[in-house]
Amino acid sequence: MDRNAIIAALPQPAPSRRAVACAGGHQRGALPALVLLVLVAACGRAPTDDILRGGVPANTNLHHSTGLPAESVRTVNRNDAGWRLIYRPHTAPAGAEQQAAHALCSLERKRVAQIVRLPLEAPYDDPGAAKIDVICA
Repeated sequence: MDRNAIIAALPQPAPSRRAVACAGGHQRGALPALVLLVLVAACGRAPTDDILRGGVPANTNLHHSTGLPAESVRTVNRNDAGWRLIYRPHTAPAGAEQQAAHALCSLERKRVAQIVRLPLEAPYDDPGAAKIDVICA
């Protein structure tokens, strides 16, 4: 008999609970848990169902919608009065404020009523940036 046959013939000690758990001995509940996780995730509503005020779908790429170059736009958001845009005028084309205001108001199928330039609360955070509120009517 060779050495491997002798070792195989010896009685083997029973594995400890920890060894069984680490080796995956308690996986009976793993498949139902995975199936349950997939079903719960599939039952959630799609994130694109949300609509912003003014009827604009929430999945709209607002930065792109302004018509300004991507490096010019810092922030676009919808507020109670209309739209707020923070952008960098030195990287934007001439007439950027009017262009962005028209593009944002047209998302709501409205016209531009007013463009209000606002001071930045922390101008040193983004030097050269400008903030405007666009009011649509």
